[in-house]
Amino acid sequence: MQLVRGIVDATGCHGGVVSIGNFDGVHLGHARIVSRLVSRARRSGQPAVVVTFDPHPIQLLRADAAPPLLSTIEDRARWLGEMGVDVLVAYPTTVEMLRLDPVDFFREVVRGQLGASGMVEGPNFFFGRDRQGDVGVLSQLCDAEGIGLDVVEPELIGSEMVSSSRIRSLLVEGDVESAAEMTGRPYSVRGTVAAGEGRGRKLGVPTANLSEVLTLVPGDGVYVGATDVDGRRQPAAIHVGSNPTFGESADKVEVHLLAFDGDLYGQELVVQFLERVRGTVEFESVDALREQLTDDIEAVWQYVEAHPADDIETGEVDNSGLS
Repeated sequence: MQLVRGIVDATGCHGGVVSIGNFDGVHLGHARIVSRLVSRARRSGQPAVVVTFDPHPIQLLRADAAPPLLSTIEDRARWLGEMGVDVLVAYPTTVEMLRLDPVDFFREVVRGQLGASGMVEGPNFFFGRDRQGDVGVLSQLCDAEGIGLDVVEPELIGSEMVSSSRIRSLLVEGDVESAAEMTGRPYSVRGTVAAGEGRGRKLGVPTANLSEVLTLVPGDGVYVGATDVDGRRQPAAIHVGSNPTFGESADKVEVHLLAFDGDLYGQELVVQFLERVRGTVEFESVDALREQLTDDIEAVWQYVEAHPADDIETGEVDNSGLS
């Protein structure tokens, strides 16, 4: 799998079978498109090429309306590579590119820079200035150039279409289980462990406090989670939000590892959200909070026992590297 940032150096993708889109979160709908893309590419002996945009076009057009990301470019490259994609092009989004009408975008990017030999898209694909081009326009342009175009039907769960926007809504609601159904994997965030107030340790529940999280954080509450440390998948209780009991309004992501031995400060941690336990509550006393934290941790252990297929390990507890 080759990750190319910028089109100029994308020599390995010229002549490939191409799919263009944001692919944020690489969900089951994307997987359906990618399956067809890879199949066509293998039959033709050409590379399977996905083109995404960096940054998201709406960041340049209406930054205040830009949706929070579900995944980084590196995340997308890893997942797409596992699906068989040969090249991911992180195409640089510029104002000049966004001003291209559909015909010019097709001529300059699809044919000129990518030299696409085939294309695979979903039915809701739009391109060109003000999203003027749709799959109907794309079909006409491809036909004129002798390029085969496959339009893949959307993935449905029940009657609901799988989409990045729907996944974002579910995560904001704290429904991480339904979001995982749409992505085919537990939702996760990546951050750097920073020093906290040390309040968790005083309560007997030391936490790793995540900073520099670049993607959407699920809605406030307490979650069952898991994270890989030293090659072992560790159980975790995750708190998202503020600490109203202590009069704090700043939102945080605090991760209590239930079976851990070591120091995590300054390290990068990828935390999976498996199930929501409860919402954020302001407790009448520290003792009441401490009692609830005991119940939260018990809920995590119950989840681990009920889901052996998740391969979450347990071990000796030593949270000396947490605050």
